[in-house]
Amino acid sequence: MQLCYSVGMKDKQKDEKNDPVITTHREAFRDYFILESMEAGIVLNGCEVKSLRGRQAALTGSFARVERGEVLLYNSYIAPYEMGNRENPEPRRTRKLLLHRSQINKIKSRFQEKGLALIPLKMYFSDRGIAKVELAVCKGKKAHDKRQDIKKATAKREIDRAIKGRNRR
Repeated sequence: MQLCYSVGMKDKQKDEKNDPVITTHREAFRDYFILESMEAGIVLNGCEVKSLRGRQAALTGSFARVERGEVLLYNSYIAPYEMGNRENPEPRRTRKLLLHRSQINKIKSRFQEKGLALIPLKMYFSDRGIAKVELAVCKGKKAHDKRQDIKKATAKREIDRAIKGRNRR
């Protein structure tokens, strides 16, 4: 006897709620070479955590800097909580990232090279329900590098289509 199980709408909704990833910075993968990545905590207000649980955030155009021995996240968007009061924080405020001193020193030493940036790749909840940010030390891509990536992606897509078409026969 074989059991057949279909995924219903309620099961999909449960999977979405259990998915720890809040948002990703897709443009970072397109515009930068990722050299090294690390996990960092983020300092948030109570209403911001509620907005993150509702997946109301964006990392597009955001970046981080080391200033006065601290790592700060700029231009990240966390929507104001709908049920909050007038004390809701500014949606694009600067937020402090929590890293160990040794990690901050390592980042500082890497930034003595020219052309590197500290970019957040994704925001997610850890196993314990704590909001985290995956930071990466990145180097910007030139136009010809982007064109090469597009060529590789289209070639891979065509190969996959050909294999899929062959398997259907």
